[in-house]
Amino acid sequence: MESASTRARAARRRGESGQVTLLILGFTLVAAMLVVGTVAVTSAQLSRVRLLDAADGAALDAADSLDVRAYEQGLDDAVAVSNETVRATAERYLDERPLPVGMAGWAVAPGTGSPDGETAVVRLVGQADLPLVGGVLRGLGTTVTITVESRARSELQ
Repeated sequence: MESASTRARAARRRGESGQVTLLILGFTLVAAMLVVGTVAVTSAQLSRVRLLDAADGAALDAADSLDVRAYEQGLDDAVAVSNETVRATAERYLDERPLPVGMAGWAVAPGTGSPDGETAVVRLVGQADLPLVGGVLRGLGTTVTITVESRARSELQ
């Protein structure tokens, strides 16, 4: 014969069945979201670094591009550059390079030029192609846009 305490324990166990499965499913979902988020953020950071690397190269190339006015006015302390020279050199630099992994596109952004006639400022804007969440973002009609800026100056000694 079954005692009352045994029946009460059995009833309690039946009421709790399936609760652990739901808890494990919830924790698994949270862990998967953390992994996906970490992968997306890491990919965005790597895309920013690759875009900054391209901006650095374009700025260095532009800082060495002698502007036509240097032939008319001579040289001072640095290689003379102009807004047009910097922009054209930066665009040519990007056209000659393959698009880095993790980038859906890139372009020279407004603000590219020379504020003082000796410093080349290159601003680039790019769209990051994020793994796992990129398709979802495109489905929502948005992308991750990254803007970077790099400066270079060629000193004459």
